[in-house]
Amino acid sequence: MLKQLLVAVVVGCGVMAAPAAHSAGRKGLAPFADETAFLAQWQDWRREARAAEEKYRRERARNVPVPVAVPAPLSMSSSEAAATALDTIEVTGSRIEPADLVSITNVQTAGVDEGGIVKANGDFLVVLRRGRLFTVKVGDDRLEPVASIDAFAPGSDPSRTWYDEMLLSGSTVVVVGYSYERGGTEIGLFHLSDEGTLAHRATYHLRASDYYSARNYASRLIGTTLVFYSPVSLYLDEASPLASMPALRRWSPSATSDDFHPILPATRIHRVRGQDLNLTGLHDEVVLHTVSRCELGDGDMHCEAEGVLGPEGRVFYVSQSAIYLWTTPLSADEDAADASTLYRLPLDGSAPTALRTSGAPIDQMSFLEADGMLNVLVGSESGGEGMWASEGSTGTLALLRLGLDRLGDGRRAARPGDYRPLPSAGTTPYDISNRFIGDWLVYGVGPCHGCDPKARRPAHALRPGDARAPFALQVGHAVERIDAMGKDAILVGASGPDLHFTGVRLDAMAAATSAYVHPDSTQGDDRTHGFFYRPTGEATGIVGLPALHFDGEGVGDGASVVFLHNNALRLRGMGTLDAHPDGARVDDCQASCVDWYGNARPIFMGTRIFALMGYEIVEGERVRDRIRERRRTDYFRAPEATSTPPGGATSQ
Repeated sequence: MLKQLLVAVVVGCGVMAAPAAHSAGRKGLAPFADETAFLAQWQDWRREARAAEEKYRRERARNVPVPVAVPAPLSMSSSEAAATALDTIEVTGSRIEPADLVSITNVQTAGVDEGGIVKANGDFLVVLRRGRLFTVKVGDDRLEPVASIDAFAPGSDPSRTWYDEMLLSGSTVVVVGYSYERGGTEIGLFHLSDEGTLAHRATYHLRASDYYSARNYASRLIGTTLVFYSPVSLYLDEASPLASMPALRRWSPSATSDDFHPILPATRIHRVRGQDLNLTGLHDEVVLHTVSRCELGDGDMHCEAEGVLGPEGRVFYVSQSAIYLWTTPLSADEDAADASTLYRLPLDGSAPTALRTSGAPIDQMSFLEADGMLNVLVGSESGGEGMWASEGSTGTLALLRLGLDRLGDGRRAARPGDYRPLPSAGTTPYDISNRFIGDWLVYGVGPCHGCDPKARRPAHALRPGDARAPFALQVGHAVERIDAMGKDAILVGASGPDLHFTGVRLDAMAAATSAYVHPDSTQGDDRTHGFFYRPTGEATGIVGLPALHFDGEGVGDGASVVFLHNNALRLRGMGTLDAHPDGARVDDCQASCVDWYGNARPIFMGTRIFALMGYEIVEGERVRDRIRERRRTDYFRAPEATSTPPGGATSQ
């Protein structure tokens, strides 16, 4: 794995063998020739799995000790995770127990929008919360609830369905969710009128396993093309996988499983030749990692999919030119090199390419494609980002840097010299934050699990193409968030009971500068979308971040959005916009009743500043360098939508 590669780099010992990989051609991945070829491969896998299972039984009968791989945390199969989630939902209601277009979303890649809980279009904000859509008029200096509607199809059963992400494309509102009841991704299309009213247009179901990630977002929007990731678990105890393959149907009250039509033919399924699936028995699964592209128009939604076969661990990243998938085993042999695979699926439809790799990225923020190069922060013990797998990483870290032309048919492996060893978090599980800002990589560690809470490790910054050692950033607090402040960075995290903000200058060198401390507080949302920075000049701007406050004795006493003023990396508090102290309400929630994607956001529209907190939107105004409340609204009282989209019935 990665740590063995780093040993080879550091001590100059022999390079690990990968004879076929390094001599393979550079052509793209070859898909299956047709469905017959795919089914023949399926039967080969079944025979391999049956033979492995029989070998295990014989050795067990002879009392020969058989090494059993111990899965990493959260390494259950997708079906087991879904079953666990179903049981938990039924008991606890949680997913898994224990007038111009304005971008208001803190996205990773410019021009690539990400599914969120609030979007802006012209005069209106559109909010997705607890299974419902709401519109609020902010044009003409207003702050007025306009309409609300269920985020699911009229007449459908929303139970055991999570409506997670929302996107806007012109007058089309797209709601992306996952239904355990129907066993797939649910895509709802709604019409947003010029008056801000909402009407259901259509709902589609994509047969798939759960896409959820505690850090990433399943959907992207590039122009009018919806791109989303979903895994599909194919079980070897089935004689044929065709009944489980990705398929799409348009919902209607009479819809059945027969209405699904395939969207992923065998000729668009890719696999690295000779890739070892490490099959142990017919209970195993093969994961088909699927990327779907759907064109949004006024009529039916048309989708095409492309897939790669691999192990369960995954990370999904979208650049301006391609979609990347990194697959990795969740219980790989510690001595196995090149057990992971990096796939690149170009947005122009050209052939996918791949490269064998070691380790795995922390999350999608670990990627940067720029100037014909790909840079990826990888960890030796990372397990991808499915469910909560990105939390609590350990092991060695390295920067993988290589040219895009190095990716080919997948039989070639990244060379040890492509991995640059980096200062790591150590052996104790830490939550690692990382982000590329301009041409800098910045990373740091958050609170550790089971270690001294006062222990601090420096954050680090480096330029991928710069041979200088990484710059150590002594920030004096855990690093729970890294974001861009223009061309510079801001690091956010806790130290004791307080929330700390540290500016980091990124120019010829990297250095931590001024800090601001917000007392008795913690982040109110740790997803990337919780943060927003609005530049007001070349070196000035306003930071917004949700926070939860405490009374000094550890008892929560409210929520707010904190605003800071940045003046050439000198951070100063501007105040807060606060939620109403008794803002909790009974809303008779029917679906998606836990805010897995958060419920608070700072919103900047032109010169106006808002704070979304639960069912409230508070507008602030800047007076000198302070934020004070101007007015607020409770959008929960928005009238129920009754209109229908132009030329269409709502239930089809």
